[in-house]
Amino acid sequence: MKALHSDKAPKALGPYSQAIVAGGFVFASGQVPIDPATGEFAEGGIKEQTKQSLTNVTNVLAEAGIDLTHVVKTTVFLSDMDNFAAMNEVYATFFKEPFPARSAVAVKTLPKGALVEIEVVATLEK
Repeated sequence: MKALHSDKAPKALGPYSQAIVAGGFVFASGQVPIDPATGEFAEGGIKEQTKQSLTNVTNVLAEAGIDLTHVVKTTVFLSDMDNFAAMNEVYATFFKEPFPARSAVAVKTLPKGALVEIEVVATLEK
């Protein structure tokens, strides 16, 4: 196993790695919409937070030398399922066919009151 760390993504909020490389895959921890330059949430609503979360994911994957085209599975955690359509609109701009498998669930709360958190599993295969 190898831990990955990107200064272009927020520091871990607890005792975990931003991502782990193991068995030919990258397992990325959930990314909340914190702008690593400011340490604050992206300004705006669900669309801006989704964009920041996926930008953070992109930057973590770059540490493994891969991009979003390598993602095979995503999990999207939403603070409110009413935000699904707006999240999905932004999400669709980050991924191309074949789209990764995905789960999207509403949860009671997210770290620091985020509206969205996104985790991914990506393959190292080219």
